[in-house]
Amino acid sequence: MNYEEAYQLLKKYRQEHVLNYYQELSAQEQKMLLDQIASTDFDVIQLIEQKNSISKGVISPLAAMQLDEIEAHKKEFRQIGVKAIENGKVGAVLLAGGMGTRLGSDQPKGMYSIGITKEVYIFERIIRNLLDVVEDTGSWIHLFIMTSDKNDQMTQTFLKEKNYFGYDPSYVTFFIQEMSPATNYNGRIYMEEKWKMSTSPNGNGGWFASMERCGVLKLVEQEGIEWLNVFAVDNVLQRIADPVFIGATIARQCAVGAKVVKKAAPDEKVGVICLEDGRPSIVEYYELTKELMEAVDEKGEPAYNFGVILNYLFRVEELMQIVKKCMPLHIVEKKIPFLDQNGVLIRPIRPNGYKFETLVLDMIHLAKNCLPFEVVRNKEFAPIKNRTGIDSVESAQALLKENGIEL
Repeated sequence: MNYEEAYQLLKKYRQEHVLNYYQELSAQEQKMLLDQIASTDFDVIQLIEQKNSISKGVISPLAAMQLDEIEAHKKEFRQIGVKAIENGKVGAVLLAGGMGTRLGSDQPKGMYSIGITKEVYIFERIIRNLLDVVEDTGSWIHLFIMTSDKNDQMTQTFLKEKNYFGYDPSYVTFFIQEMSPATNYNGRIYMEEKWKMSTSPNGNGGWFASMERCGVLKLVEQEGIEWLNVFAVDNVLQRIADPVFIGATIARQCAVGAKVVKKAAPDEKVGVICLEDGRPSIVEYYELTKELMEAVDEKGEPAYNFGVILNYLFRVEELMQIVKKCMPLHIVEKKIPFLDQNGVLIRPIRPNGYKFETLVLDMIHLAKNCLPFEVVRNKEFAPIKNRTGIDSVESAQALLKENGIEL
């Protein structure tokens, strides 16, 4: 893209100010800005006018496959899942685009050490959990790692230096998450450098579209992978490419499987699996009304009692259909650093604009059906979102030790 093409594109969206400093830039900076303009989806800005248009439909319960039923069919499910893994039908997708800011680190979150007497990295625990399945089945599982433009180089360098913690690098593929522009409340894109628009990752629902855009989907098709287990970097106890989970999803002829845990409390801050207008969906904790929290099923148990842990199994064929549909875009208020009129970087202390995100929960709602699959909370759910307190480094350390993992 040359200057004139960039200008015409920006003019279409009333964003010509992005080129205000163009003549001051070095040749390299000019190219970087033009490349960024060419790769940016400006259509999202138009959604500011419809910011409050997303609303929930009619919510009803969706029964989960609970532990007793899973145990009764465990042998059957495991055989199906192991066969799928041995035949190369299963891949894993690690969402690792975030930084460890809330943990007090300026490095990628996966590089954070949760060790007590030695270094034990989040990436290390994640890969070790996947290696358990590789060793159990005798089959390598292709691991796709989604990074961001902010942490890609650091992540790749770190994992290479650590020899991928024993994982075969020929089965590891990196791809970068797409970014969306960040704007003020009037839809004007902020600049974070004279040569760079302010952007943010396009949300955890953008992972498959990012795979497609980066050309990684061709590799999925070439290798004959039919199922992708997508999971977040911050849960250090989760089981990945779990043969029983895979087998249950296949046996029940579901397009998606979702690992869930029983909620610790009615108001716990986890999304709840349910039906929305008869289709699988997830209601976020802040959307749960008092009526939904107190609702009970025919057994007298809470009707909305299973929370998702961002560990999903998607059939690739279903994903191909989902990506063709229009994913809802969520507009979120954030604090966005920006250049003022004098070109000085300002770091706001309160929200000053919008970021645009797609969410994986919307992918669930676009799918034909979904199997909520219960797992034992203390064995598979140790999220790390904070340094201390609930869902923290401290709580994860306690759970890891409870499961016999040396720290």
